[in-house]
Amino acid sequence: MSEHQEDSTVASEQQQQHEEDQLTLRALVSTREAGVIIGKGGKNVAGLRDATGVKAGVSKVVQGVHDRVLTVSGTLEGVAMAYSLIARTMIDNPVAANTMDGNTSQDASDNTGNAATATNTITTLRLLISHNLMGTVIGRQGAKIKHIQDNSGVRMTASKTLLPQSTERVVEVRGTVEAILQAISEIGACLIEDKDRAYGTILYNPTKVTSVNDRRTSFTRTGNGSDFNQTDFSTSASSLSQPSRRTSYQPPPPHHSQQPPLNADVRTQQISIPSDMVGCIIGKGGSKISEIRRLSGSHISIAKTPHDDSGERMFTIQGTMESNERALYLLYGQLENEKERRLQGVVLQQQQQQQQQDDVLLEEEE
Repeated sequence: MSEHQEDSTVASEQQQQHEEDQLTLRALVSTREAGVIIGKGGKNVAGLRDATGVKAGVSKVVQGVHDRVLTVSGTLEGVAMAYSLIARTMIDNPVAANTMDGNTSQDASDNTGNAATATNTITTLRLLISHNLMGTVIGRQGAKIKHIQDNSGVRMTASKTLLPQSTERVVEVRGTVEAILQAISEIGACLIEDKDRAYGTILYNPTKVTSVNDRRTSFTRTGNGSDFNQTDFSTSASSLSQPSRRTSYQPPPPHHSQQPPLNADVRTQQISIPSDMVGCIIGKGGSKISEIRRLSGSHISIAKTPHDDSGERMFTIQGTMESNERALYLLYGQLENEKERRLQGVVLQQQQQQQQQDDVLLEEEE
């Protein structure tokens, strides 16, 4: 092997190792907290990126929704440092940060108005963790989460239920800046070590359901391979909307024309679909998408590659307003069926894990 080929091989291996060491860790923040994290003109988040080398951003404000998603991506060291700096920012801005802890403004100052109380050195982060990775973070009989708490000094609480329309759960991490730095380092190491288990994660997106008549709609992203793929990092990241199985919208009656009439008022609509959901819409040999085209009467084309770093692919729907609504309804239904199937798989897996733990305990007792 030539020297050039050896150098190329080494570079390739180093690049692969770098990618494997990358971590994306998301957290829920209130709208007020998001404003503090971003800072005036994006000053704070820009400083955060420069200081830690991470990519960081907060999802767009959605009217009527109080939570936003903070996304931080980079090396384990960089992500841990970034969250510790975010914790410091929250502590230094207690009026804006009190919603994160769920505390009153007395956490920021005592009754005499002094800010130097014990409570204003502590804050809480609400991390979003894939359900499939919760076992990694909690450990057998809670051993891992206890180890993290004892080592770092934080207090951790894991939610027992999945967030709506997702397979993610909340893990609250409460402590000082130094404790949070240590805890995030240990949590992140667990997630990187076992990240393959996060395949197919349906990411939580705190948005309201929007009408299917919107010109542009996109669905909650899912982990295609893991939770640690690149997501939106712009502070003006586009809002995501989720279809609901409880929607009262009813589809127009089926239409059996393959294409919209030439003299009709043809409209074009686009929706973004996560790449790992595209297969369930297309179906084996294109059977499902062909059926949707036939029943709706709309022409539906699918981009061959993702249209941006989000990993989503664009579906372009052309037809009359009625046929497009029908196509959207059918597409939504197919996506919801797939989400339901995946959620059922998660529940089944949880039951099997619990049964295995019970069996082990019985064996130990015997």
